[in-house]
Amino acid sequence: MMSEKQYQVVIGVTGSIAAYKAAEVTSALVKANCLVDVILTEGGQQFIQPLTFSGLTHRHVVTSLWDENEAGIPSHIELADRADLILVAPATANQLSLMRVGGAPDALNSVLLATKAPILVAPAMNGKMWEHPATQENVEILKSRGVHFIGPDQGLLACGYEGLGKMWPAEQVAETALALLAESGH
Repeated sequence: MMSEKQYQVVIGVTGSIAAYKAAEVTSALVKANCLVDVILTEGGQQFIQPLTFSGLTHRHVVTSLWDENEAGIPSHIELADRADLILVAPATANQLSLMRVGGAPDALNSVLLATKAPILVAPAMNGKMWEHPATQENVEILKSRGVHFIGPDQGLLACGYEGLGKMWPAEQVAETALALLAESGH
């Protein structure tokens, strides 16, 4: 699905084996005419490298809270202001917890606190972690604040367990992001 308007999407990639799907989501959004900026957390960098995303987007990948643009403006503030949508994919249980309490130890969480853009989250974690009451409470509180969720999906997880916790397929995440952008009127 090609977008007529060039939306600005920030994708936050956290520390999950599903981080490779974020590259597929990024590629799909770029092909749909979105300007995509990627924030790769320290955990995310354990699974996928910044070069993957800079190659797909032809843009700088933010890996630190201390990144600045050429004018000396902190990247997390610039991205928060510019974004039409923030997509956290994959989102770990830890990420959901940080979002719930408003923790801002890194660039991604600082952007999430500073933005007025819609937020879409694609969880990915072990099923036991997803089903834990603390995670479910975090999800409900985030939903009550207007955060949108896609997934997780049922299936064989990377840890070898079968259960609910897989990140949705990249195509569905990208399509949902584009639909949310069109719906939000940004």
